[in-house]
Amino acid sequence: MIPIGSLVNAAAIIGGSLIGVMLHSRFPERIRQIVFQGLGLSTMVIGMQMALKVQDILILIFSILIGGIIGELLKLDTLFERLASKLKKMTGSTDAGFIDGLITASLIFCIGAMAIIGSFEEGIKGNTTIVFTKSILDGFASIALASTYGIGVLFAFIPVLLYQGALTIFANSFQEWFSPMMIAQLTATGGVLIIGISMILLDVKKINLSNLLPSLGIVILLTAYFK
Repeated sequence: MIPIGSLVNAAAIIGGSLIGVMLHSRFPERIRQIVFQGLGLSTMVIGMQMALKVQDILILIFSILIGGIIGELLKLDTLFERLASKLKKMTGSTDAGFIDGLITASLIFCIGAMAIIGSFEEGIKGNTTIVFTKSILDGFASIALASTYGIGVLFAFIPVLLYQGALTIFANSFQEWFSPMMIAQLTATGGVLIIGISMILLDVKKINLSNLLPSLGIVILLTAYFK
């Protein structure tokens, strides 16, 4: 199966990032700040809506805690920074915000209800509506992000393509495994991480979200075992 939605999403991120890079020097600092504040507040609302879909709060809590411990032991944040640094060297970029832009954009684009549910919808039902809608939103978000962080945001298309494409193919292969309960728990866990992203965008708190990513896998295992 070819994940068409993920390919379109990746193209939207590339296009939006190129526009953002071109506008970089023309964006006054106060405009940049208000855009990030708007993105941060909107992201927080999206995260709260997702988190409230939780069906079993204990599973969510343990998923976050266990996932965070696993992420710390594996030092995923260091791994992602090294990969981003290697990519920066390969591209010859001199942008100071390349690594932060790549990691921040990747987290925003990958951790969300639309990324998860949209990929499942395409894989299970062949419906690309949600992913196409997400592509439009990601395209506009990448303009704002790239205008601040630079060209690093553009390369977020790589993890988006790999992550969403893998989810789509996985859902297509194991359709019967994903119950409404499973999707709700996965969405809620993603919502908690999305709230963490909003705190970073609003400059409230620096949260090590990279090391919390395993919680998305843990919630699937715990839900499957206990439910």
